[in-house]
Amino acid sequence: MSTETLDPMARLLAERSCERLIVEFVRRLDLGDPSSVADLFTPGGVWEWPHGDRKVVGRQALREYFGSRPEDRLSRRMSTNILVTVDSVSTATATSYFATYRVDGHAGGMVPPRLPANVGHYEDTFRKVGDTWLLAARVTHLPFGGETARLGRPGRS
Repeated sequence: MSTETLDPMARLLAERSCERLIVEFVRRLDLGDPSSVADLFTPGGVWEWPHGDRKVVGRQALREYFGSRPEDRLSRRMSTNILVTVDSVSTATATSYFATYRVDGHAGGMVPPRLPANVGHYEDTFRKVGDTWLLAARVTHLPFGGETARLGRPGRS
């Protein structure tokens, strides 16, 4: 079905579902159970970074990847400029921008302000499986990026 024949309400609901996936992805990484991010992908979902030729394929591999984050990592991601394009009743794409603030070695409390570890954008492909929209692929583009800082002893950063 082409987008010309897609009901305007169905298009709006699809756009909102895909936007919510982008936001839920960030929430789970920063505030939830990181390994559960895999549940936002189709069974054969892919997350890749063209720079460095990194690619993670399939829910189990994604669960292991996200679940391997250091337990002492503190991160906050800001997503913005989310533009979803619904291609059909079961496919959509999106571009969104992000900035990631991240440190390892966090033992609690507030961390002094610092520059983001990464700034870039995602290119997402979505598929509707049954009644649920899921990420089929996420490509991460990092024009600005660096290593994750490690905090020093308590009281030092």
